[in-house]
Amino acid sequence: MNIITKKHLPRRTFLRSAGVTIALPLLDAMIPALTPMAKAQALTVPKRFVGVWHPQGAAPGYWSPVQQGADFEFSYITKPLEALRDRIVLISGLDVPEAFSTEEQPGGNHARGAVFLSGARARRNAVSPYLGVTIDQLIAQEFGKDTILSSIQLGVEDAGNYGNCNWGYSCAYTNSVSWTSPTSPLPTEINPRVAFERMFGDGASPEERRRGRLLNASLLDSVTSKIPEFKRNLGVGDQARLDTYLDNVRELERRIQIAISNSVTEPSEEVPFGIPQSKDVHFKLMFDLIALAFEADITRSATMMMGRDLSGFSYPESGSTGGWHASSHHGDKPANIANYAKMNRYHVSIVAGFLEKLRNIPEGDGNILDHMLLYMGSNMGNSHRHAHEKVPVILAGAIDGKYQGNRHFVYPDNTEKTSNLLYTILQLYGIQRDSIGESTHPLEIA
Repeated sequence: MNIITKKHLPRRTFLRSAGVTIALPLLDAMIPALTPMAKAQALTVPKRFVGVWHPQGAAPGYWSPVQQGADFEFSYITKPLEALRDRIVLISGLDVPEAFSTEEQPGGNHARGAVFLSGARARRNAVSPYLGVTIDQLIAQEFGKDTILSSIQLGVEDAGNYGNCNWGYSCAYTNSVSWTSPTSPLPTEINPRVAFERMFGDGASPEERRRGRLLNASLLDSVTSKIPEFKRNLGVGDQARLDTYLDNVRELERRIQIAISNSVTEPSEEVPFGIPQSKDVHFKLMFDLIALAFEADITRSATMMMGRDLSGFSYPESGSTGGWHASSHHGDKPANIANYAKMNRYHVSIVAGFLEKLRNIPEGDGNILDHMLLYMGSNMGNSHRHAHEKVPVILAGAIDGKYQGNRHFVYPDNTEKTSNLLYTILQLYGIQRDSIGESTHPLEIA
């Protein structure tokens, strides 16, 4: 076997063909022979981060668990995460003061989504958008130097007006939660096929890829002939792992092709090619793309926008009725709040499925979920009142055992803010800064 004969593959090993680069998952053959496991893991297992943004808060009374500390009972909305308890941390009571309206910065309660990962206040009526660098990009700068893509930004809703969006705030603040600098928001990709080709395409022109797409061709087909030769020198376990990974790539591509055929027949400027009609299908495709990107070490930092502020999409799979934004204005009426809670629970269930997938992908002495952190949050608590207080916060993962799950933290009203959580997350990744956004100190949640 490779690990005994001291022959090993570099971690950045690819299968290549014209226009296609297939990055490979971590194999035993990539670990230097007879290297102590702890050292080998440090050499080969990266730290990763996912920021999951959902607008318009959560149904009051349905999100926060009653008990705090360990072994709490999951609430109605967070119940889908229960099977992952040992990797879940819930935080109640955090505020987002950077999203509050002020006399100098009035209105725009639905125009400050980018505060999510920046902890910075959006500027109203600015000549150009100005915010701050986001933690996903700081993590990408630290851990994504050697990956194909330093980060990826995915979503399911197309960008709105790029100019004056809401109360004089640029639409950049709602169209992107990932910023490389105070003036540089990154575009959010909502087309699963485009995201797939960005991950695996290598030099082919857009026109060539378009022709291949219309012919229903598979990107894997062009490297099929190289696979048997590559596998010949692998151990039995690595061969099986490679087969499973390539099967997952092909299955995801097949699902994307189905989504394309069920969406639009011809691309246009108004309707991007291959956008699934079903938001349920769309969510799962985009999260599966992130899982695939992590497994192949294509990137180590990702963001997922589950919607945009003022989103009107409905989710019949949740059992709720009405559109997202309209449902969030529940009027504090019990029946309406219960209806909105179903939608919130559905969104959490999508994330729970993604986390379960990551937990089932072996890596090092554990799995991918053991070596990452997911932060899911919003800029509102009770969205009917546009309250930027008591926002829902979910953390999942372990970051190489540095972070313990099975905990629910509760902060007293008006005492702590999410920008301090961002500061804490950076410290968990070993990134030292004086602050992030308007943070003042780390939270004691480690």
